[in-house]
Amino acid sequence: MKKKKSRKSKTKFQNLSQSVLNILKNEPNKLFNYKQICAKLGIKDSSGRNQVIKKLHQLKAKDKIEEVDRGKFKIIKAIDYYTGILDVSSRGTGYVITEELQEDIMIPKRSIGQALDGDQVEVYVYHRRRGQQPEGEVTKVLQRNKTEFVGTIEVHEKFAFVNIANPKITTDFFISKSNINGAKDGQVVLVEFLEWNDKQDSPNGKVKDILGDPGEHDTEIHAILAQYGLPYEFPIEVEKFTEQLDKTISKQEINKRRDMREDLTFTIDPKDAKDFDDALSFKVLENGNYEIGIHIADVSHYVKPGTVLDDEAYERATSVYLVDRVVPMLPEVLSNGVCSLNPHEDKLCFSAVFELDDKAVIHNQWFGRTVIHSDQRFAYEEAQHIIETQEDEIPEDISLSRKRTKIPTPIVQATLKLDELAKIMRAKRMQSGALSFDKTEVKFDLNENDEPVGVFFKTSKDANKLIEEFMLLANKKVAEFVGKRTAKNGDKKTFVYRIHDEPNDEKLNALAGVVKKFGHQLDLRDRNRVTSSLNKLLHDVKGAKEQNMVDTLAIRSMSKAVYSTDNIGHYGLAFDYYSHFTSPIRRYPDVMVHRLLQHYLDGGKSADEEVYEVKCDHSSNMEMLASKAERDSIKYMQVKYMKNHEDEEFLGVISGVTDWGIYVEIIENKCEGMIRLGDLDDDSYEFVEEDFAVVGRRTKNTYTLGDEVYVKVKNADLVKKQLDFWMVGSKEQVES
Repeated sequence: MKKKKSRKSKTKFQNLSQSVLNILKNEPNKLFNYKQICAKLGIKDSSGRNQVIKKLHQLKAKDKIEEVDRGKFKIIKAIDYYTGILDVSSRGTGYVITEELQEDIMIPKRSIGQALDGDQVEVYVYHRRRGQQPEGEVTKVLQRNKTEFVGTIEVHEKFAFVNIANPKITTDFFISKSNINGAKDGQVVLVEFLEWNDKQDSPNGKVKDILGDPGEHDTEIHAILAQYGLPYEFPIEVEKFTEQLDKTISKQEINKRRDMREDLTFTIDPKDAKDFDDALSFKVLENGNYEIGIHIADVSHYVKPGTVLDDEAYERATSVYLVDRVVPMLPEVLSNGVCSLNPHEDKLCFSAVFELDDKAVIHNQWFGRTVIHSDQRFAYEEAQHIIETQEDEIPEDISLSRKRTKIPTPIVQATLKLDELAKIMRAKRMQSGALSFDKTEVKFDLNENDEPVGVFFKTSKDANKLIEEFMLLANKKVAEFVGKRTAKNGDKKTFVYRIHDEPNDEKLNALAGVVKKFGHQLDLRDRNRVTSSLNKLLHDVKGAKEQNMVDTLAIRSMSKAVYSTDNIGHYGLAFDYYSHFTSPIRRYPDVMVHRLLQHYLDGGKSADEEVYEVKCDHSSNMEMLASKAERDSIKYMQVKYMKNHEDEEFLGVISGVTDWGIYVEIIENKCEGMIRLGDLDDDSYEFVEEDFAVVGRRTKNTYTLGDEVYVKVKNADLVKKQLDFWMVGSKEQVES
């Protein structure tokens, strides 16, 4: 009997299809034969080579790759691959937003690979059943969103790790001994991303700056700025250049401008303001109409293109308003000095001047450079007192001078008439479909050490709305002046618009579902019904326990306003044309608007649209980062404030419910924290998404969105800016 020849067992390769595809994908323009692929994979035996040859023909049959020449293959760019921006949740799950797909692609934590939050990535989408959210994995990092991160360093003998403060960054950074740069264990540092090799669990980094010890006030404020790449001081060369500027106002310069120094002029600003970039002038004309000037600091006279000062202002793009300080766009000598419209000083301005009648109808308008002289500086509280009482004396408790102050009669009369006209203009805006967001702002009383000793809320009153309406008028009419003329004669002029798209239908539907729990209705059948029902909702919740939550959710349902050369109008204001003209001390787009407007007033040709669109994108991005830093500074102060009240019970409103915890916003100070479901020790709770609630399995005890509950502070983490609460009980339980 013949013995059977023993067969050698074939080596099986794991994920051979994906390995072959990855090789071809990494060099999509190169042709590969099976030998080159085997060399890349380290395959040397005939069995392995045969498997590669077979796999190549299988992938070709599936239209994953193509055979260009005999035996030479290249990748076919499949629709399964998309490019987008990675957004990582604090739990580690990622979502990629693409232009091609209407839905976000969900990326499990294990499939994010070496991508970080905000990176531009290539993602492979798995085949899915109809109705399921697309799911995929990151296959390549195309561009890093940022290369500097803030974290706490953990120093060992020969190396260190930096634990990143941002919960969206789920990896730590490895720091070699030579890159620790003097940082001590436990300090807060700014770390720079160097590289991330395929075989490493963590990226390599180096300490770029030591911010200080965690929990210290200046450390945490500087950490907030550093996290978003925002500066906290000016380069020496910018300071020197600014000091050397000619800040005098010559007769020659005055002669080039409209001289409005004799017109009654005043400013209305917050009482703690240090820069005043807008003023109003008021004059009664012989025909009984009113000439009202909106005068804006002429920053572009001092900040010239091509200078280090202009480069720095452009890079910053905006001032950043943190709880305890302002990080200005311009050096203080300009922002608080020469450009600030201080009382009793001649100032250079760019102005919009209107002739209005008693019904706030515009009869004439003029735009151009002026010189003004402010007769009075008002705080909002002082102007509000005049509007409410029509008296000419300011009591000492609200007076800027801290003593009883008598205001000249012409200024009182001007303030009252401007308030009357502003209310007419506001009513017209509302009738045209504008949205009325009056979200409460959280403010802090700080002691001499910048410690929060109290919380108060800033609301918009008539004096605030007076200024707002006239600033809106100037911004709208400047945009119309350029945009409408462009539309009329077909000679398009590049301009910087402030645009606001219509709200997201999905988010509006979600908002409607939430507010229904509180007995409110949204009518989403068409644009007019949406705006009117949104305004009714915002009015109806004023003073209610759910107000701040509803205001926040309503704002989140809106698109974000941005800068663009492509004018699509401003949905929230119900304006077809809108720009930013009125705050060049703190916003770079306003400087661009001033320059462009003067250029067109002088008869200049259209500016380069592509150049200005890049500048618009940069300005929008910097505004977003500044807004995040401002929110973080408020959150930091709230945590700091609550840390000093750890033994107290607070009444709050459930502002969010998830499968990991309940979010509660304290009514008296708007501080928000989370109660983890595992910390509810009276039962085991389950999340019921459709009811916005968590329900006890045994007791059926329910906590739902909008419920009032009492809480105590469990943990106040200054570094992570997080509050954790203990549940004391529902309002009914505690007060019964």
